[in-house]
Amino acid sequence: MTIRLPLIYLLVSVTAIAADLSPERYWNTALPNTPMPNSLRHLFTPDFTDEKSTNVQVGKGGVNVNAGKGKPGGGTAVNVGKGGVHVDTGKGKGTHVSVSGGKGPGGGVGVHTGKPGKRTDVGVGKGGVIVHTRHKGKPVYVGVKPGPNPFVYNYAASKTQLHDDPKAALFFLEKDMVPGKEMSLRFNAEDGYDGKTAFLPRGEAETLPFGLEKFSKILKTFSVKPGSGEAEMMKKTIEECEAKRVGGEEKYCATSLESMVDFSVSKLGKDHVRAVSTEVAEKNAPIQKYKIAAAGVKKLSDDKSVVCHKQKYPFAVFYCHKAMMTSVYSVPLEGENGLRAKAVAVCHKNTSAWNPNHLAFKVLKVKPGTVPVCHFLPETHVVWFSY
Repeated sequence: MTIRLPLIYLLVSVTAIAADLSPERYWNTALPNTPMPNSLRHLFTPDFTDEKSTNVQVGKGGVNVNAGKGKPGGGTAVNVGKGGVHVDTGKGKGTHVSVSGGKGPGGGVGVHTGKPGKRTDVGVGKGGVIVHTRHKGKPVYVGVKPGPNPFVYNYAASKTQLHDDPKAALFFLEKDMVPGKEMSLRFNAEDGYDGKTAFLPRGEAETLPFGLEKFSKILKTFSVKPGSGEAEMMKKTIEECEAKRVGGEEKYCATSLESMVDFSVSKLGKDHVRAVSTEVAEKNAPIQKYKIAAAGVKKLSDDKSVVCHKQKYPFAVFYCHKAMMTSVYSVPLEGENGLRAKAVAVCHKNTSAWNPNHLAFKVLKVKPGTVPVCHFLPETHVVWFSY
């Protein structure tokens, strides 16, 4: 089957393809002098490197997309060249080709192979060729109870959060950040899923519904039962993304690595920016006493920063907010069992706009706006700053 297209449809945006298929490549293009924290690198889906994923080749002959399993005849091949678009179906697993002449996002040619939620979508339109490799299976919910996010500062702590939330221990006072100080901490508390909450390519993430007004559609998309614990967690994340901002902060929920990069760069610039995360030497380390190492604390930034907190959602979503009057520190820690951690801490010098019943004030027994409030970052969170 051959479909003839005007020349404009064959102008492929290599940047868009790179962004869709390789967030790492997008990062290196946008931030060539900024190393990527391991916490983000671990959130790439296997589709980006697995031989069963979609391959895209751009050359003089056009664009070749192979959605197979690395074997001839193992999937669907889509070739875009001077002759138009050629679709070759593999083993009869259901390839759908749609042709539209409209002007909007629906114009052009769409190819869908496989079942919804586990398929590869190829769209050819005025924006070029976009390839979406969908995740293989829904992330598994592990039963963490929903509750106020301790890193969203306009929420009051729940009645049980002070005792039940392992993140409560992450808050401390700036004056206590001295060598020898002991704190009971757990940095890799479960985020609500089984660890498969990886990044989606931006092209795919932007096709998925997101917002309270679309919540019924979101539940259907991920096959989540209304009223379930998982549904409540997802709803809470969206509510926090859409809640009013606190004081003069600027906030944004990034649904892809690419959109997180774009937001952070727009607030801090890209020439002298770093992104860092807490690193713990042991996976799933239990809560234990840590002591600030004698090597000492290092201040990384003392102005503005963008902090991105990983949310509870079926794929990686980060609640990012830029705040002024913040300091970023690197804090070496030694655990009671010999475990070492290189923690990242953020100190907020002005907390006057925070909810007076926020978890930090309950833990530290201080009032808003009186003293700088600090918190360590869990392993999956990221802080961006200029240097």
